[in-house]
Amino acid sequence: MGKKQQLPDAVLFACNQNAIRSPMAEGILKHILGDKIYVDSCGLVASEIDPFVLAVMNEINIDLSRHKAKSFDNLADTSFSLIVALTPESLECANEFTRAISVAVEYWPTPDPSDTTGSREHKLEAYRRVRDDLVKQIRQRFEAHAETLLEPAKHVKQKP
Repeated sequence: MGKKQQLPDAVLFACNQNAIRSPMAEGILKHILGDKIYVDSCGLVASEIDPFVLAVMNEINIDLSRHKAKSFDNLADTSFSLIVALTPESLECANEFTRAISVAVEYWPTPDPSDTTGSREHKLEAYRRVRDDLVKQIRQRFEAHAETLLEPAKHVKQKP
């Protein structure tokens, strides 16, 4: 691995509705870093957390049932040192949000698993792929500072 990146004081993950991708990322980073830094998430709009997110995050022992969705407009704290945008729309909003303040913005294109059609199991697999990709990206970006190195879940299919 190259040069160790400095640990930001506060990280904001952003997506479109703060219902799938950004809450996953927030939960994963909090799990990995504990309380070393402030971590939050938001969307362009605030929507209820997706039930498939709760299911796949519970598989890796991260409980998001208390997640309260919020938008850029209703963040309690805006003093972030890093914003990670997970969608093109949230990148545009993050760039606008940081126009008058000095905040690093990174873009991690992340597919929307809710676009997946098919059986419940097929949809869960799409959510797991997004979760596991976020685990890998977050580990790569923050692993030098990690308290735990969360591994992607090994999901075992249960009999119907």
